[in-house]
Amino acid sequence: MADHKHETHGYYTGDIHNQFVVEHHDPKSKKVIWKTFWILLLITIFEVGIAFAPIPHDVLVAIFIVLTIVKAYFIIAYFMHLKHEEKSFGYTIILPFILIVYFIGMLITEGNYISMMGDLFK
Repeated sequence: MADHKHETHGYYTGDIHNQFVVEHHDPKSKKVIWKTFWILLLITIFEVGIAFAPIPHDVLVAIFIVLTIVKAYFIIAYFMHLKHEEKSFGYTIILPFILIVYFIGMLITEGNYISMMGDLFK
C-alpha cells in the first residue's frame, strides 16, 4: 500500500482494493473564494469609479486593460483552480493566449497599413 502522508485530504475506500481517494475539498477554500470575490468586487468598483473621472482616454484605456488582466488572473487562478497546477500545464494555457494576442496585434497593424495605402491611391 502506498504511503499517503503527504496528502492532507482524502479517505480510503474500504472495499477490497482499499484505495486512497484524494478529497478535493479544502476547508480553507471558502475563505479563499470569498477573499477573491472581495478583491474582484473592489477592482470592479474602482473601474466604475474611474470611468467617470477626468482622466485622458489613452490612460483610462491602459488602466482598464491592466485591471482586466489582474481580474482575469484571479478568476483563472482561484475559480478555475489553475493556481496550484503544474507549471507546464499553465504554459499550455498562457502560450496560446499570448500568441493569439500577438496575432490580433499583427492583424490590426496590417489592417491599418493597408488602409493607409488605400488612402494614398485615392
